[in-house]
Amino acid sequence: MTLIGETSGAAAPPKADIIKDGTDASFVADVIEASKTTPVIVDFWATWCGPCRQLGPALEKAVTAAKGAVKLVKIDIDKNPAFAGQLRVQSIPAVFAFVDGRPVDGFMGALPDSQVKQFVDRLAKQGGGSPIDQLLDMAKESLELGDLGGAAQAYAQILQAEPQNVKALGGLARLYQQAGDLERAREVLAMAPEGASDPDLDGVRAALALAEDAPSETSEFEQRLAADPDDHEARYEFAKALAGQGRMDEAVDELIEIVRRDRAWNDEAARKQLLTIFEAAGPMSEVAKQGRRKLSALLFS
Repeated sequence: MTLIGETSGAAAPPKADIIKDGTDASFVADVIEASKTTPVIVDFWATWCGPCRQLGPALEKAVTAAKGAVKLVKIDIDKNPAFAGQLRVQSIPAVFAFVDGRPVDGFMGALPDSQVKQFVDRLAKQGGGSPIDQLLDMAKESLELGDLGGAAQAYAQILQAEPQNVKALGGLARLYQQAGDLERAREVLAMAPEGASDPDLDGVRAALALAEDAPSETSEFEQRLAADPDDHEARYEFAKALAGQGRMDEAVDELIEIVRRDRAWNDEAARKQLLTIFEAAGPMSEVAKQGRRKLSALLFS
């Protein structure tokens, strides 16, 4: 499947760019300068140090999981004693976190894996998150600005690096649904891992179900309503047709009118259909927010 705005290149850097062996000669470039763009963790260790062998894999695992939000530089102090001395390392393992060229955090000794992960995650937040998170934020902002091409390009970059990233798949499916390309939206949904759940994925599934269940014509129902405003079945089918055409706000108004006239009609079918529309439109959409206010005002008045 070709994606709107698809480009080449991966979103997350390769492991060699995230974890490397450092030296005194490369310290300024690998740590001081690099930390001005991405937080850098320095692990001072030695081959004879038992706790270092315990801590090293935990650090590498946590840094790898951060997907580029943090970098790790490992320095053997036996071969490279200069900066360890400047930082007054008294025992190893000794770990320092650098941001904007300065040490901002650290610890000595081996820690449990859970605490190592917390340390890395805390540092990652200072750097603005992983490249994947940054691309997701970029895509969301583009969508809010109506830049579908820019949003699709960001999602495509994420999916090239992580083909089953649920948030990117949900966002891209939502994008195609909003653009009226329901076939592509279905294709994206099919790429999601089995059982995957996400507000956008679930919302697009609901929107596609509404479209498949929608009557193709509205004139018959409009005529019936003109003759009898209390023809709830006609109004319900009219609302389904509107929702299927993407006219969600109009569909909400028709269903609210059924609830106003007879909230228990057909086992509360109108209220249940409203909830499906809110999910299809997105829980934070204006359609959902305004519709919930109207429904609440009616039910609790």
